[in-house]
Amino acid sequence: MSSESVSDRGYGLLMGPDVANSYSRRATEYAERLGSMTSVHPADVHLVSEWAAGVTGPLLDAGCGPGHWTAHLRQLGHDARGVDQVPGFIELAGTAHPDVPFATGNIDALDEPDDTYGGVLAWYSLIHHEPETIHRPLGEFARVLRPGGRLLIGFFVADDVEPFDHAVVTAYQWSTSELGRVLDAAGFDVEETHTRTVPAPRPRPHGAILARVRPVS
Repeated sequence: MSSESVSDRGYGLLMGPDVANSYSRRATEYAERLGSMTSVHPADVHLVSEWAAGVTGPLLDAGCGPGHWTAHLRQLGHDARGVDQVPGFIELAGTAHPDVPFATGNIDALDEPDDTYGGVLAWYSLIHHEPETIHRPLGEFARVLRPGGRLLIGFFVADDVEPFDHAVVTAYQWSTSELGRVLDAAGFDVEETHTRTVPAPRPRPHGAILARVRPVS
């Protein structure tokens, strides 16, 4: 893989067959290089762990990839499960973490009842959604979250919404303001935003947004 393909991110659940097929071809390689918490930046471990500690109710790792984040949340004592569109990721996740529940599914159309979860983690699992389609998973997250439920999104940061040549398939960077606007339209109130950079050769800025779904009036 190129340097841009090796990141401490979970690029798990994806928006379409081309993206899913691209990841399916590299699922084993991805899991070998990135499928453990040792590959994750300490700041991200702290952020996600602290976010989860503030959630009441079960957690969904939406786009769980090889399942290391889901397993980490379970180890912290949370009722967490993972879902991913790539069957190869789910098979690898189940093998590595046999006591953690994983399922194949599409975050654009989650097979879950309304008001199921207290929190949804979408850790770099929305980066391949085009600006015209990102409302679909956000709408699903709002639907399956309980009133006041919390969402944490990891993404690549730019001054505007911009595509870039991700090593697997085209991905998108977002400004925090524009992603916040889209979240607001999907029924979320943004609570916090975080950004950080990493040293070369992967200096692409990283971001995270913590949001809470608004109760339906």
